[in-house]
Amino acid sequence: MAPLHDTVGTLFSDYDVLGAFWMTVRLTGYSLVGSLVLGTLLAVMRVSPIPSLQLGGSIYVNLVRNTPLTLIIVGCSLGLYTQLGLVLADPDSHTFIVDQNFRLAVVGLSLYHAAFVCEALRSGVNTVPLGQAEAARSIGLTFTQSLTLVVLPQAFRGAVAPLGNVVIALTKNTTVAATIGVAEASYLMKVMIEFRPDVLFLIFGIFALGFVCLVLPVGILMTALSRRLAVAR
Repeated sequence: MAPLHDTVGTLFSDYDVLGAFWMTVRLTGYSLVGSLVLGTLLAVMRVSPIPSLQLGGSIYVNLVRNTPLTLIIVGCSLGLYTQLGLVLADPDSHTFIVDQNFRLAVVGLSLYHAAFVCEALRSGVNTVPLGQAEAARSIGLTFTQSLTLVVLPQAFRGAVAPLGNVVIALTKNTTVAATIGVAEASYLMKVMIEFRPDVLFLIFGIFALGFVCLVLPVGILMTALSRRLAVAR
């Protein structure tokens, strides 16, 4: 049997492990931006004084977060692209399929995790004393102004810890993108297991360690930020 370091070196030379993890990082980054934008809009809808907006936000959150992520990702591929013809990449590009699947995966991950970002932010809004919103209105600020200038900045500070949990979940959930052919880490792991079943546990160990290296710093960073940005009452 070959030494462990030789086997690991062979696996890294035969397969683009780092490239697969870089794809995971890209999926996480783009999807995080999308889910933060959409999740903030949903949170605004849920705390809005307009009943129809509250209802719309509530329906979205309850519908999406109770739907399996795999169903949403596959739905984006089959529904948005195959049925509705939504094209998110240059059709003339030789990397069209790769780019299209990547962007559809980002859309699906953003739609799904926006529901959790919304609830994290809403929990942050609940930490803001009601008197501050009333004080903002008493000096003539509109609902939008009091929300954007007074409430939301404090809500983000109060929601750092739950938002950290969303980022960690999002990083791990990028593995679902493999269902539509996005070559991220879990996709490559399946390929490696198929062709190198003799080192099955070593492959599992490499990818488990890779995800720990991605997720652990996020948890430590968000914990430190939540302590640093905690609002003293």
